[in-house]
Amino acid sequence: MCSEIWFSESPAQSRDDVCDLDLVVMGLGYVGLPVAQAATNAGLAVAGFDINDTVVANVNAGQSHVDDVSDEELKRLVAQGFFATNHPAVLAGARSIIVCVPTPLTRDGGPDLTAVRGAAREIARVLRPGTLVVLESTTYPGTTEDEVRPILEESGLVAGRDFHLAFSPERVDPGNTQFTIRNTPKVVGGYTRTCTERAALLYGCFVDTVVRARGTREAELSKLLENTYRHVNIALINEVAKFSHDLEIDLWDAIRCAATKPFGFQPFYPGPGVGGHCIPIDPNYLSHNVRSKLGYPFRFVELAQEINAGMPAYVFRRAQDMLNAKGKALNGSSILLLGVTYKANIADERESPVRPLGELLLRSGVSLSFHDPYVSRWRLAEQWLDCVDDLEDSLMRADLSILVQPHDAYDPVQLGAMGAPILDTRGLIKAATVELL
Repeated sequence: MCSEIWFSESPAQSRDDVCDLDLVVMGLGYVGLPVAQAATNAGLAVAGFDINDTVVANVNAGQSHVDDVSDEELKRLVAQGFFATNHPAVLAGARSIIVCVPTPLTRDGGPDLTAVRGAAREIARVLRPGTLVVLESTTYPGTTEDEVRPILEESGLVAGRDFHLAFSPERVDPGNTQFTIRNTPKVVGGYTRTCTERAALLYGCFVDTVVRARGTREAELSKLLENTYRHVNIALINEVAKFSHDLEIDLWDAIRCAATKPFGFQPFYPGPGVGGHCIPIDPNYLSHNVRSKLGYPFRFVELAQEINAGMPAYVFRRAQDMLNAKGKALNGSSILLLGVTYKANIADERESPVRPLGELLLRSGVSLSFHDPYVSRWRLAEQWLDCVDDLEDSLMRADLSILVQPHDAYDPVQLGAMGAPILDTRGLIKAATVELL
C-alpha cells in the first residue's frame, strides 16, 4: 500500500478512524476500469462504483467489458480485494475518489455534464474532511471549479480548505500495449497548490511521471489541446488526400518522404473519418466553450469537424466510382466492409466512421456484409448483420471490399495476393486490383 497518500493535514482525521479504502473509482468504463486496475496492482485498496447493475455484476464475476482489461486480469484484481458496487455508501469510506463518468455531446454540441453533476451530488452527500476528489472526465475548461466545486461544497465543506479538488485528464489509449497508465505521464491540476500536491501523491502511487499543471483550467485545456491537435492535422491530411487523388499523386509516398525529415514534421495519415470518444467529440467541447463564453467561433476546430465528418461520404463516392468503372451500379452490388470498430485491434465501436459509411451504402441499395475479428454481430440502421465466416471466400465473391480498420488479422500481402477489388482507406495494400484512398 502506498502510505504517502495519507492526508496528514486534516484535523478531522487520524490514522485510527479512517476506513480501509484508499480509492473509489466512479464509472467503470474504458477509463475507470483501467485506472482501478493500475491502482489495485500498485497495492492500493480500491473499489469501483457504477450505476449500471450489469457492469457491477460482471466486474465482480471477473467478466470484463473493456478491451484493455482481460477476464483473467479482472479475476486477479477481484482476488486481490477489488470490488464493484452500485451503493453510493462506498464513497463515504474512501480517502480519494476519481470520477470517470461519460461526458457525451448535447444536441447543441456542448458537453453533457449530467453524469458529472450526478457523481458530484453523490459525493457531496457523504463527503468527509480530507477527502481528495479528482475529475477525469473530459470537459471544457472551468468545469471542475464552476460546476463540480459548488455541488461538492453543498456538503458544508470548502474546497482547498476542508477537502481537496483536482482535475486530471485521462490519457487511456485503448489497444495500445506500449503506453499504459503506468508509463504515460499524468497531468494533474488542483484547485489550490496543496490540492495539486495531494493529487500528485495519489497518482504517483501507480504512474511513473506526474506533471503538475498550474490549476484545474490548465489541466482541462491540456486534454482538449492534445485531441484538437490530432483532429486538425487529420483533417488537413484528409483534405490533401482528396486533391492528391484528383491530381494522380501518391500521397502515401509523399508522406513517407516527408517523414524522413528529423525535425519540423510529424506524419498524419488519411482515413475514412475519425471515431471513438476523443477525436470527434473532445474538440467540440472547446469550440462550444469559445462560442458560448466569448461569442466567436473556433474556426480551425469547426472546419476540421466538417472535413473529418465528411470522409465517410468521400469513401462512399470513391466506392461508387470503382464500381462504375467496372460497369456496375451501387444498387444491387455486393460490398464487404473490413473492420467496423473505431480503431484497429479493439472491439470498441463508439463513434465509428464505418457506421455512417455503412448507412450510406445500405440506402443506396447495396447488399452489405462485414468482417471484423472483434465483432460478431453489428447493428446498423435498425438491422443486425452477422460477421461473415469465410473472409477469403467473401472477398472473392464481393463486387468490392473496403478496408476500413487495419486490424492485425488482415495481412496486407495476403489481401493483395487474392486479386479481389479493394478500396484501401489505410494505404497498406499494394496490388493492381486495389485503390488507395
